[in-house]
Order: sequence, then C-alpha cells, then structure tokens
Amino acid sequence: MTSATIFPPHRVTIVGILNATPDSFSDGGRFVHGEAQVQVDAAVDAAAVLVGQGAHVLDVGGESTRPGARTVPVAVEIDRTRPIVEALAKRFDVPISIDTRKSEVAEAALEGGARLVNDVSGLGHDDRIAAVAARHGALLVLGHLRGDPETMQDAPRFGDVLEEVAAELARSVARAESAGVARERLVVDPGLGFGKLLEHNLTLLAGVGELRRRLGLPLLVGPSRKAFLGALTGDPVEQRDAASAAACAVAAFGGADAVRVHDVAGAARAVTIGRRLREAGRQRAAGEPSSADPGCPR
Repeated sequence: MTSATIFPPHRVTIVGILNATPDSFSDGGRFVHGEAQVQVDAAVDAAAVLVGQGAHVLDVGGESTRPGARTVPVAVEIDRTRPIVEALAKRFDVPISIDTRKSEVAEAALEGGARLVNDVSGLGHDDRIAAVAARHGALLVLGHLRGDPETMQDAPRFGDVLEEVAAELARSVARAESAGVARERLVVDPGLGFGKLLEHNLTLLAGVGELRRRLGLPLLVGPSRKAFLGALTGDPVEQRDAASAAACAVAAFGGADAVRVHDVAGAARAVTIGRRLREAGRQRAAGEPSSADPGCPR
C-alpha cells in the first residue's frame, strides 16, 4: 500500500473526523463519556453517515489536541480508540486512520485494522511511531507542531512561516525514512491551528501549492472549524462549516491532496469546485482548450 492508493492524484481525498474524546473542541462527548466509556454503536452510525456523504478515509482520535489540552494516558487513549477502530474496520471498506502522537496507541490501532497513522506532532512527541508504521506497512501522516497542545498557542513565533514549516516537515520526513518508512507511504500536513496565529494559518493555506512542490509528497490540510476561521468570520465553533468548506475549496485550488473535516458533505462540494477551478487555470496556462462539461448549463 502506498500513499497513491489512498490519496490518488485524480481526486481530493476527504478524511472524515471521528473524535472518540469527551473534550475535543468541536464534537467531544459524542461517543465517549467519562474517561473512557465508549459507545461503539453510536460511532459506527456516525461513520456510516460520513461514508455516505463521501468520506474516503475515517480518522479516529482518542486525545484532544485543541489548544490547552493535556496529554491523555496511553491506556485511556487505547481504551477509547481501539474498540471503534476494530468495529469500523469490520464494517467499512474505507481505510481507517488513527490520530495519535503515541506509538503504543498507533500499534494497538494498526493491530485492530487501521491502515494509516496521523501524527499531528510530526514525530516530535514519540518518534517510535515511525518504526511502528514501518513494521505494519502503514501510511504515516506527519503534521507540523512546535511543542505540544497544552502550550502551542503561547506566543508562537515565525520569521517566515512557509519556509520554516517546510523545513521542519522535511526534517520529520527524513526521520521517518531513517526509521524505515518508505517515502511512498508518507503524507505531510502543515498543521493549521497547531501553534500558529491567524496570519500564519492564512499564509500556509495560501501557500499550499508551494509546500506541495517543495516537499514532493501528498499534502493534507485540516482547516475544519478551527479558531482562525472563527477569528475571520466571528462564527462560534458550531457554525463554522461554511467557512471550513471555503478553506477546503482554497486548499483544493492550491493543490492539496486531501482535507480533514467534520462536515464531509460540504467539503465534498467545496473540493470539487476548487479542483475544477485549478484544472481550468492549468489548462489556460498551457494554452489548452477547455472541455465542455455536459453537466453544466450552457
């Protein structure tokens, strides 16, 4: 299995979010109550909705990484995620991803049927994740994050955010490869909302194409319901799906290979528009005639 299997070049892959946490910033408490009382059937039902709306991947996370969030013990995170991963892997054909910074949690999820590991810390928290992914032949998504969720928004500073994020992701890629992860199994994520101010997030979103070209790997963008969108629109978290869709369209237009979202239906429409606009621009730049679309009125 390679990244092209799950993130093929002919589409923008949509990663649907399933947070198995009591405290995630947007949807915590849907499937987990108390510390680790998991409602697996409810999670499976929610996943069925996401798949029906067009999700190509389901991403299960058992630890909130919102600003200020504290680290969850390994055993608790496994108790929250493994039953859901196992149930989803048995029920759905779409690949299952585990959103974790910990190698033990990744191991448990991969043994339970997951095929991707999504590490928002880019191996900064536990670099053994790379060896775990390599041993299982799993895809590894490397996110950009300085510090940890508890402290990441304490006055983040960048000189040139695009340059620095690209360089730091390149170092994460090199560490993963040195641990045995094949390059064709790697995906990168600039980490919107992770230790960045509003202007940092906007620069990274606008620079998706440059990041993609510089790193030479599939690029995933996760703008969904993030605080920087609320700062722009004034919308509370539960009303940010329209802004999230707009950000997904921009990401697709810029050349992103995937978006990670809560609202799959809105994102599916948005990336379709963004990708078609990008293709139209490339055709014009190449001097190619645009093809008529029988699905559009003349």
